[in-house]
Amino acid sequence: MTDHFQPHLSRRRVLVGGTAAVVAGLIDSIAEHALAKASMASAQAPAFYRFKIGSMEATVASDGPLPVGDPSTLFHGASKEQLSKLLTDHFLNPEKVVLEQNVVVLNVADRLVLFDTGLGSAMPLGPTAGRLLSNLKAAGIDSKDIDDIVLTHAHPDHCWCLMTPDGTRNFPNAQIRMTQADFDFWTDEAKLGNDAIKAFVDGTRKQLIPNRDRMIFIKDGDEVVPGVQAVATPGHTVGHTSYMVSSQGQTFAILGDVAHHHVLSLDNPRIEFGYDTDPKQGVSTRIRTFDMLSANRIPFLAYHLPWPGVGHVVKQGDGYRYVPMPMVL
Repeated sequence: MTDHFQPHLSRRRVLVGGTAAVVAGLIDSIAEHALAKASMASAQAPAFYRFKIGSMEATVASDGPLPVGDPSTLFHGASKEQLSKLLTDHFLNPEKVVLEQNVVVLNVADRLVLFDTGLGSAMPLGPTAGRLLSNLKAAGIDSKDIDDIVLTHAHPDHCWCLMTPDGTRNFPNAQIRMTQADFDFWTDEAKLGNDAIKAFVDGTRKQLIPNRDRMIFIKDGDEVVPGVQAVATPGHTVGHTSYMVSSQGQTFAILGDVAHHHVLSLDNPRIEFGYDTDPKQGVSTRIRTFDMLSANRIPFLAYHLPWPGVGHVVKQGDGYRYVPMPMVL
């Protein structure tokens, strides 16, 4: 038996009276306090997750969620009603889409290899991003110990943590590997006159140009570090590249932005994404990549899929279904 006050009136009974709103509010208040024995923390634990790929250890660290708002502004080729139904059918908010940022570090041979860097201190889409450095620290990874940074592409949410606002390197001992096509495109001074991408180019120039002396340009098929092969997957950007990881007979794909959403990009893979440099090519690359992964049952990490972004893709009708891999604790 407890001494705590227990309300005996049901919500249905109290709503009959003229003071229904007041009484309902009182009951909600009592319920709220009754369920909060301890102080509300209002914060999550640091977000990192480890798993093995053969002899390699992979650590996924979150740079935080990216709220991108109304899906119809970014996902093109389906009506707003169709997009809303897809999201609602999967218990997702049809008005506000949120993408994750899953950054992976491979511990391979004598190297720590970071794939993409997140947004850094830039907050163009709100204050929830920019958590990579703190989450790496929580995972026991010092940014000074990163030997290689391998970029899937040069969009802000993938390379803007290379430098601090005052021009200091966040990863002072790392070589940077990326395609020359993406470097040339996103540092092209002439593109500063293009209002649609001016902000992207301006910010990316500040990240890439100061690091030109430590940059190694990669091509399709290159072994970028031991056991990791570059695979050209253009469309999202001109030089967008994915990476196939192989160790002790196991294969794993790091996809970058081949797909942006586990429902909208997979249920109908022909839906185009607004930030793709070549949306048609982005669609064909997505279908080709997912056909290969599903046929060969190869697991992958996708940068923007639900945390930690690790799973399989299954062919389903004209599209695909994302199957998250169980997290091993």
